[in-house]
Amino acid sequence: MTQAPDPQPGTTAAQRPPTRTTKANRGALLGAMFLMATSAIGPGFITQTTVFTAQLGAAFAFAILVSIIVDITVQLNVWRVIGVSGMRAQDLANRVIPGFGYVLAALVVFGGLVFNIGNIGGTGLGANAMVGADAKIGGAISALIAIAIFVSKRAGVAMDRIVVVLGVLMICMVAYAAVATHPPYGEALTQTVLPDKVDFLIITTLVGGTVGGYITYAGAHRIVDSGITGPEQVAAISRGSVTGILVTGIMRGLLFLAILGVVVGGADLVGVDNPPATAFEAALGQVGLHIFGVILWAASITSVIGASYTSVSFLTTFSTTINRYRQWVVVGFILVSAAIYLSLGQTPSTLLILAGALNGLILPFGFGILIWIALRRRDLLGGYDYPKWLAYLGLAVFLLTVYLGYESFSGIVDLWK
Repeated sequence: MTQAPDPQPGTTAAQRPPTRTTKANRGALLGAMFLMATSAIGPGFITQTTVFTAQLGAAFAFAILVSIIVDITVQLNVWRVIGVSGMRAQDLANRVIPGFGYVLAALVVFGGLVFNIGNIGGTGLGANAMVGADAKIGGAISALIAIAIFVSKRAGVAMDRIVVVLGVLMICMVAYAAVATHPPYGEALTQTVLPDKVDFLIITTLVGGTVGGYITYAGAHRIVDSGITGPEQVAAISRGSVTGILVTGIMRGLLFLAILGVVVGGADLVGVDNPPATAFEAALGQVGLHIFGVILWAASITSVIGASYTSVSFLTTFSTTINRYRQWVVVGFILVSAAIYLSLGQTPSTLLILAGALNGLILPFGFGILIWIALRRRDLLGGYDYPKWLAYLGLAVFLLTVYLGYESFSGIVDLWK
């Protein structure tokens, strides 16, 4: 990225001069917020929300609430530890347990690749629903668009602006659908706190699809690359992390309401090849199918950007060569993802759900290290007095993610079958 010089790998906040919140930094912070949000809002996000709404009905609202609470706690800690230290997650992991950063990077990159295959598949399906293009051709063209963004002279600025514009577009279109389908708002509100059914696998999958795997670090690594680091930036960093999750939560809630209205209206979404497309077409007719195409394409292309950028950010500090040719490594990552998608054809809904569930299992590995730093390694935070309440809340959520992962492991095995 060329927007701001990268901090020196392995340095702490105390070893670098303080940064100031300039107009450029505010733009980069907004871009980081939406990069995190739109990384989460991909084809898997849309598929998960549709499938789980069809399965649980209004009771799915409780799973959304729990996932948002967990997500906010995770990102508050992740952004603060990484932002204050000025170090990427893998560097911090290596400081705590030598070599563990490589393990974390391997897990994140693998999860990012699986997700990116689905993301490119989503762009193809979106293009098909939007303008009737062949899904493979649409996916290939979309991959080239993503590559063009990264090879542009001002790649950082281009990425920040595109994810913001497309993020706002998606929310507006889903909000329209949420009103047009006339969902039972009262029942959804009641089931938010008093659900008829609770499903651990679904909650784990939502958490994994929103803050698991590479998504955990998308926004945080972006602020490091933009130079928005150090204790003096804590207020801005905290606002950015919470706002990004709230954007994701709003999108999830609106999409849930839109699909719930369709389900209550009698549409059967269980077992169909493309549940979200079926839902939008059932609610709004042919126009709804085109609207869905725009939403899916926007969600998918922004997730391609987020997955590629963040996955490669885990590799750059391990090799000066990779760091020097970073944007071309990103291009290669996109090309590999596209090639696998084109060889597989359309990405099954089960693969997208499985990717989210696997990312939910990956989440505790890196998050546990960051919580340990918050509690015990102030030296990596430049002496910053980390709020105990936030660290212990993060510890509680870490234990919850371990428990949820354990409870849902058998379900993930079944999905793999």
